[in-house]
Amino acid sequence: MTPPQVITQPILPQMDYDAYYREFAWNVPDNFNFAFDVVDYWAKDRTKLALLSVNEQGENPRFQSFYELSRLSSQFAALLAAHGVKKGDRALLLLQSVPEWYAAMLGMMKLGVVAMPTTVLVTAKDIAYRLERPQARVVVTDAEHIGRVEEAIAHSGISMDIKILVGGDKGIPAPGWTPFENIYQYSARMERPETSIDDPMLIYFTSGTTGHPKMALHTHSYAVGHYVTGKYAHGLTTNDLHWTVSETGWAKAGWGKLFGPMMVGAAVFQREAPGRFDPNMVIRMLERYGITTFCAPPTVYRMLVQTDLSAYRRQLNLRRCMSAGEPLNPGVIEQWKQAFNLDIFDHYGQSETVAILANCVGMKLKYGSAGLPTPGNDVRVVDEKGKEMAPYEEGTIALYLGGDRPYGLMREYWKDEDLSAACTHHGYYYTGDRAFRDEDGYFWFVGRDDDVIKSSGYRIGPFEVESALIEHPAVMECAVVGVDDPEGTRGVLVKAFIVLSEGWQPSAKLTGELQEHVKNTTAPYKYPRLIEYRKELPKTVSGKILRRQLRLQNMPPAPFPAETGGEARPV
Repeated sequence: MTPPQVITQPILPQMDYDAYYREFAWNVPDNFNFAFDVVDYWAKDRTKLALLSVNEQGENPRFQSFYELSRLSSQFAALLAAHGVKKGDRALLLLQSVPEWYAAMLGMMKLGVVAMPTTVLVTAKDIAYRLERPQARVVVTDAEHIGRVEEAIAHSGISMDIKILVGGDKGIPAPGWTPFENIYQYSARMERPETSIDDPMLIYFTSGTTGHPKMALHTHSYAVGHYVTGKYAHGLTTNDLHWTVSETGWAKAGWGKLFGPMMVGAAVFQREAPGRFDPNMVIRMLERYGITTFCAPPTVYRMLVQTDLSAYRRQLNLRRCMSAGEPLNPGVIEQWKQAFNLDIFDHYGQSETVAILANCVGMKLKYGSAGLPTPGNDVRVVDEKGKEMAPYEEGTIALYLGGDRPYGLMREYWKDEDLSAACTHHGYYYTGDRAFRDEDGYFWFVGRDDDVIKSSGYRIGPFEVESALIEHPAVMECAVVGVDDPEGTRGVLVKAFIVLSEGWQPSAKLTGELQEHVKNTTAPYKYPRLIEYRKELPKTVSGKILRRQLRLQNMPPAPFPAETGGEARPV
């Protein structure tokens, strides 16, 4: 295939959010299956680009059409069926961002196998849990991770029906493993089996900040729900080449690398085996391949704005940029706007949902807000009894269930009835995230239920303090938590853990400067009385900061020697 023709002009018509939200209605067949009804639909045009993959160095571009993905997925389904795998069986996928991941995911959907994509950062113990708990019958991995998988299988004690290896050592299969290339022995002709939109399709293992991760079970309606992610939150069209920075094991990959873009016929860009993050590499990829739409977590944008972006200002083909995963600080949006004259449109959801809040196409953007509910989703701020909160009153972000369960919401936490019941009551799905709405209905994130800080009678949302800190040029990344006051006078103190930007060093003067900055930006009572500098922050395998772990480390750091004179400066 030839490379796609890049877009030089915005192609989205002006859209009125109020109108399309009000008039939106689902019209989905009861037997919907994403692989058949979306991928095979676009495959009717045999030249339509679906996927552009490059290697770790950004070289060796591989172009795949929807037609090729359709054939490969049918052949993968046939391979599984030949080994006795059937509808409802579970399969673990432990792969980097490689094209084979798409063939495997789509082939499983066609056969009715429940896919369980998993991050490559998991340990052998993690893998064993992910095999044993759902009683997996299939595992798909690559040569880099086969050792960990073998160790996990031995530890779990379960027997796998089929183990599939992607990219074996020079074509020599490992003992007991079936080479992925064996799919070419099977016919791409496949009769569509009987399926239901309510059949299980996918399990995400959530972050698991404490104990074992939960298993969020999604049906085929989850893929349907991502129509609003692709069309309204991301603002994609059939002519876009879209890049979401995400590993395949994260739910964000479903949002921006599979369901969201392909629901609207956009092509997907991905960089294989990303390795260590290189912000300059990201900018070079955006430029070289003419990517039109881009989505990344806030951490990526924070690192990008720390680089010299001036050389790229007129060389990118970007028309729309998005962020998700954690709230995006307004200061980062402003820096990106200065560099490229492009806003960053934040959106919100969980592994359990699709994008239920977003700064959608056709909306007025308010920096720092999660936006408004996406079409088909009735999202509110409520208390624990389901009472809706007034503007500026803090509560829990909750998805109204109504008469029909919203498309995109998980069916349940599989094998955990108590946990499923705990988050679904009074007619709502409770996200566990705190927020308030302003007079225009926009949502403003405060923090997780257990992250909100109560100090000296005040309730302090960590995100507001973090947003103030991140505006300072010395701060690359930060997390704010509440810790016990060693003197006992205030009960709980606000403490900030900070990763400094390149060229800055910790000092007493810098600590004082940051504290004053927060006082002036937010309110005096919100400033961090304790600041600890770190080389990195603890995170889950999905990249989210583990504030719970930071709270447990509640001893204040040793003070820096007193210094006098001058302001804190980069070194």
